[in-house]
Amino acid sequence: MFKTLSGRFLVLTIIFVMLAEILIFVPSVARFREDYLLSRLERAQIASLALLADDMIDEDLEQELLRTAEVYNVALRRDEMRQLMLSSPMPHAIEATFDLRDAGPMELISDAMARLFDSQDRVIRVIGAPVKEAGLLIEITLGTKALRSAMIDYGLNILWLSAVISVITAFFLFLAVRGFLVKPIKGVVRYMQSYAAAPEDARRIIQPSAGVVELREAEEALQSLQMELTASLKQKERLAQLGGAVAKVSHDLRNILTSAQLFTDRIEMSEDPLVRRLAPKLVNSITRAVHLCESTLAFGKAEEPAPKLCHVPLIEIVSDVVDSERLAVGEFDLSFSEDVPAGLMVRADPEQLYRVIANLVRNARQAIMATGTPGEISVAAREEDDAWFINITDTGPGLPPKAQEYLFTPFQGGARKGGSGLGLAISSELMRGHGGTLVLARTDDAGTVFEICLPKGEVAEV
Repeated sequence: MFKTLSGRFLVLTIIFVMLAEILIFVPSVARFREDYLLSRLERAQIASLALLADDMIDEDLEQELLRTAEVYNVALRRDEMRQLMLSSPMPHAIEATFDLRDAGPMELISDAMARLFDSQDRVIRVIGAPVKEAGLLIEITLGTKALRSAMIDYGLNILWLSAVISVITAFFLFLAVRGFLVKPIKGVVRYMQSYAAAPEDARRIIQPSAGVVELREAEEALQSLQMELTASLKQKERLAQLGGAVAKVSHDLRNILTSAQLFTDRIEMSEDPLVRRLAPKLVNSITRAVHLCESTLAFGKAEEPAPKLCHVPLIEIVSDVVDSERLAVGEFDLSFSEDVPAGLMVRADPEQLYRVIANLVRNARQAIMATGTPGEISVAAREEDDAWFINITDTGPGLPPKAQEYLFTPFQGGARKGGSGLGLAISSELMRGHGGTLVLARTDDAGTVFEICLPKGEVAEV
């Protein structure tokens, strides 16, 4: 029970209520002592009235009056004269005097605690003001044994009452906590356990119903988390299915392209000058397509293959990309420019670098042609002390905000309508395999700039 929230709350409630009652106990006992002494003063005053009515009373009546008042002596001051009204022998000398007329709270508490812990029967003098202004003061002497016993009885009654109040209060708070907190929390736990058993099942997502604001906020946060997780799992499942389908398509496409590659070998033997000039480019394109299919199959099994690094002339890769894109432009007013030093050699996997540059140039070409206005695409490169930098710049409309937010996320960062968002994600992964980066340097209404960084760090070459 002590390991449960409601059980601990029950115990803590009992403890705190008892502490509160203990804080009340001390002034309560002090108040009881004061009332006890005032009542003895009042009884003594009433007893003295018999003497005022008749100056002569017998000794037996006097002792009976004192026993009734539970005091030893009674002195009354009237008209500036102190008069011993009733008296009897005292067992001890007077050890302390207490004036109740001007006693403050702290003094009363201090005197009460001292009396409570003093077990000796002592004789004390108590001074007070007579009731109904029947004199200037009244003074009595009495023993402390009966006073202390009455204080102990009163204190025990307070403690027992406090314990009963604590238990009753704690019990009702226990029921309230179970109803308003523990039960809803257990409901949330059951929802979590049910959801954990089958997170793809949207029916197991929690529906917020708590009336307590904090619990409802927790349920809403859990609902949001479960919905995101369920959507993510469904997306991963779809991606897995898509990966299987792409692998099958790539396998068949590779076989088709292999056959096409055999036919292009015959085309290269043509005597037509135009065919002889374009045939090598066709052969290169089909070869790259075959390699891409093989890489896709490898990607479906594990990851993108590691780059085979070697020093390659960058101008040849850029020229192949630009020539291929010029064929796709047709009659559209789109110009290409190349600002790559002729002797610039970079260390990279030529096939993977071609795929990255081709993807960026193709995206730029499609973005500009979609606007229907003339444009320009520029590929520039420079060499610095620790890296090579390649910039692909276009004069297109810029990337939309959603594309910028999920730029390198598969199936979410498509920059154009109908795009899958895979190209940039794959390109970024390929550059990370080189130890480099692909970043969006700038995008606005004036165009977009992507920058490729290839480090010159010591890497084993193939």
